[in-house]
Amino acid sequence: MQDNVRPESMKRITTPELASAFIDEQVKELREQIGDKKVLLALSGGVDSSVVAALLIKAVGQQLVCVHVNHGLLRKGEPEQVVEVFRNQMNANLIYVDAVDRFLDKLAGVAEPEKKRKIIGAEFIRVFEEEARKLDGIEFLAQGTIYPDILESDGVKAHHNVGGLPEDLQFELVEPVKLLFKDEVRVVGKALGLPDNMVFRQPFPGPGLGVRCLGAITRDRLEAVRESDAILREEFAKNGLEGKVWQYFTAVPDFKSVGVKDGKRTFAYPVIIRAVNTTDAMTATVEDVPFTLLQHITQRITTEIDNVNRVLYDLTPKPCATIEWE
Repeated sequence: MQDNVRPESMKRITTPELASAFIDEQVKELREQIGDKKVLLALSGGVDSSVVAALLIKAVGQQLVCVHVNHGLLRKGEPEQVVEVFRNQMNANLIYVDAVDRFLDKLAGVAEPEKKRKIIGAEFIRVFEEEARKLDGIEFLAQGTIYPDILESDGVKAHHNVGGLPEDLQFELVEPVKLLFKDEVRVVGKALGLPDNMVFRQPFPGPGLGVRCLGAITRDRLEAVRESDAILREEFAKNGLEGKVWQYFTAVPDFKSVGVKDGKRTFAYPVIIRAVNTTDAMTATVEDVPFTLLQHITQRITTEIDNVNRVLYDLTPKPCATIEWE
């Protein structure tokens, strides 16, 4: 399966048996392509890159070098999970880069959403390039390209930032899941033994929490986004909404309001909850979350998180709103 066109005869991967056959085929092809050389992968911890990493570990083991860049915009516990799953459980050759201060310093005072995206993308490329130049013998670059990326971008996976590496880093591409749709990638990931909360991770924007900390990113609001998102995901899981609701998250805007906490006047941020359902992300409806659950989540967020005194629920479908706020 080397071409960028999915054969009409190719069966959709819907069962563990079909996933196992696909894995066996890809392991054989990867070994033939890579030989005894090394391959580099930017491992974000998202579904696509995680499945590619697991496939390559199975095929070439320590010849794979994974680079996980923690830019400070991931959800709570995600960098730790990448290290635990890949380095500790799968014995991956993993390089962990703590670039939190570097990214947040670059983003300081930048409020325009598209400018934030460009800074995050460009800085990721720089960090990844620096790590790549430290390594010897790398001849291949693995990417988590999937079939919709090819259909939508004419074969170029623009949102995987490693696509912007300098021309002198002439790596041959390795794209083992490029003919699969997202649901098929998840079936393969499950068959490879990846944890459910990684395989079935809900959609997450490339700039991460950078587009959910609305306006100019500050460390206190970024922490409020991360902590409130963790509470929301925990409560949705406890109450049977995990897997039922397509995407849910929190956002924190760059303004404060008056409130009362512990009998004292406060001036703090609001947290906005967004929970939507969709089939194609072109339109979306708002999930009808039970009011008692919203009250409980509100109580947890306002008592457990500093600098927050209100919780709002976004009732707007797409259109006229988009799913993300930025």
